[in-house]
Amino acid sequence: MSRTTTLGYSPCPNDTYIFHALATGLVQWPGELHVTLVDVEELNGKASRGELDVVKVSVAAAADILDEYVLLRAGGAMGFGVGPILVAGKECALADLDGATVAIPGRKTTANLLFGLACREAGISVKLKEMVFDEIMQAVEAGEVAAGVLIHEGRFTYQEQGLFRVLDLGAWWEEHTGQPIPLGAIAIKRALGEDTARAMNEAIRASLTIARDNPTIGAGYIKEHAQEMDDDVIKTHIKTFVTDYSMDVGEGGMAAVKRLLSEAGCTRNDIFIAL
Repeated sequence: MSRTTTLGYSPCPNDTYIFHALATGLVQWPGELHVTLVDVEELNGKASRGELDVVKVSVAAAADILDEYVLLRAGGAMGFGVGPILVAGKECALADLDGATVAIPGRKTTANLLFGLACREAGISVKLKEMVFDEIMQAVEAGEVAAGVLIHEGRFTYQEQGLFRVLDLGAWWEEHTGQPIPLGAIAIKRALGEDTARAMNEAIRASLTIARDNPTIGAGYIKEHAQEMDDDVIKTHIKTFVTDYSMDVGEGGMAAVKRLLSEAGCTRNDIFIAL
């Protein structure tokens, strides 16, 4: 494991909170660790092209990369009450959006998969407009799109922009399945081998443990990369998206991932590393 390992995750507070200790050397990793921080949909694209050894991906996007990658049990985003939110510039129901243009944070995101499932159940069809996640609220507010699917900090701040919640897609999933919503996961190349995969899983767990034991240690790193600079929003973001599932997805979490991936057309069973 002395080679350079490429690692990619998003600049969002939950990811920088989890990975700070590993990225800055507080958790040792054999060889050089080269870190890339970009938007989740860009990470999904890099994973689809096999550009990174270890990469945070939307769970929905994992359906297309599992021939080359396997998922770790640590480092992901999953839980109850943490899902994406569909918002509009005026109060309306999902059915009212039939034929409308709706902004999404990428076609391969879990958010878009959930939105598509909800639209299918409601019997409506919409036009999708892909946008960077932090531009969606402004587009809805300006009337460029009828509605938008918000992820990350947007779920905490949309009301400040005068927007209205149409549907909590995470709550919709929970009501239909009784399972936590799997938003993101960490994928590692199968070619690196099982020992390296388990070592990376433990390194991520160690990094998260340091963050939990020392809540202020990565504050500067987190704020440096956050799209939303308000301290309270950053704290709420971390509390919401970093859960016990981030330490270990567990049997229930793995079942939820498999359920979601089945909705994306994936039938593989060897989705997670074996511990």
